[in-house]
Amino acid sequence: MKPNNKRTVLVGLAFLSICAFWQMYDNIIPPILTNTFHMDETFSGMIMAADNVLALFLLPFFGALSDRTHSKIGRRMPYIVFGTLGAVLLMNLLPMLDNSYAGAPSGGKLAAFVVILGLLLVTMGTYRSPAVALMPDVTPKPLRSKANAIINLMGAVGGIIYLAVAAVMYPNAKVQGLAHVNYQPLFLTVSALMAASVLILYLTIREPKLAEEERAYESAHPEQQLAEDDGSGDAVLPKEVKRSLAFLLLSIALWFIGYNAVTTWFTTYAGRVMGQGIGGASKCLLIATGGAILSYIPIGVIASRIGRKKTIRGGIVLLTACFLGGYFLTTRFHEINAVMFAVFALVGLAWAAINVNSLPMVVEMCKGSDIGKFTGYYYTFSMAAQVITPILSGWLLKHVSYTTLFPYAALFVACSFVTMSFVRHGDAKVEAKRGLEAFEAMDE
Repeated sequence: MKPNNKRTVLVGLAFLSICAFWQMYDNIIPPILTNTFHMDETFSGMIMAADNVLALFLLPFFGALSDRTHSKIGRRMPYIVFGTLGAVLLMNLLPMLDNSYAGAPSGGKLAAFVVILGLLLVTMGTYRSPAVALMPDVTPKPLRSKANAIINLMGAVGGIIYLAVAAVMYPNAKVQGLAHVNYQPLFLTVSALMAASVLILYLTIREPKLAEEERAYESAHPEQQLAEDDGSGDAVLPKEVKRSLAFLLLSIALWFIGYNAVTTWFTTYAGRVMGQGIGGASKCLLIATGGAILSYIPIGVIASRIGRKKTIRGGIVLLTACFLGGYFLTTRFHEINAVMFAVFALVGLAWAAINVNSLPMVVEMCKGSDIGKFTGYYYTFSMAAQVITPILSGWLLKHVSYTTLFPYAALFVACSFVTMSFVRHGDAKVEAKRGLEAFEAMDE
């Protein structure tokens, strides 16, 4: 069986556009809220947390809804196309209100900004699960780890494109000393990237045809199906598969609790514990991101050879060791050094090993008709962790000690190793070529 990398890259354009948006959102909305609208950090933080809270409800709902959608352009494509269109229109209203408020402040403009921002978050929530579910819809089960590696790489490319555009359009020399920065050109550029990416996706990927081919493959390989039909046409998971799914989802929450605590608080931690500025801490996080990007494709290949579960557990062991190493290094040195950079590069490798394989394991346990719903399950647990951990870890940092950050992260990641030991399903193995030859034509 040969993966169709070109098709996977095209499918990944939706995730590229989503990641470009969220990179801009996380970088630009906080300074707008604090500098233009003069909100204190508490209120601006609550607004910034709203996307994760909304995601807990929107992502599983629209994932499951897309499973039941039937249209000429497919199950996922209507949400991707119209969701992107709505987001493009709404996001460009934000800098207009930002500029208008800077020139003539009023409560009405502030209220309009918050309302439109809320609508934008809802709109983005309508199509993330369908966009992610499109990959397993058109990819055979044994190839989903490799395909998910490409999807993750496309998401990273989206973030990098945004960062490069922002660096060129808004260098320090251009914005330093300005009372107000006009972000309209940046929003227009990112929205154009989003629209172009989804347009190419729409024109090149024929979802109904590809999804039908994948369903034909499923029918030809019933031995790969873990879900059973209850007689009414609905898929039902056997008890032992439900148990595996529950432990897998718990594992996802645990490693996100650990990892996200570090990515959220490390820049503050480096200042408090090591006396380092934001620059050194940002380099460490950038190196971790770079390590993950370089690891995505090799990890997908490794998982196809040794299995997803072994790859994930190897990543968990490495990530736990890195966080423990981070604790000893940051509490014994007052300068960020080459050893710390190496540790953070390994953090990226470990996270890639975990992240590339977890979603494919979740959707492996369902029938093709439920991929959107199971993608929603994945996001429910990962987003819940990202809502909980900044609060929980932040309380420990404030009331116990900042040095608790890395032990806290290592503990939760280590716990996911235990829960993963109870996961017995979702680890697809590539079969002999003879059983898959009929499907190879789909990849030509």
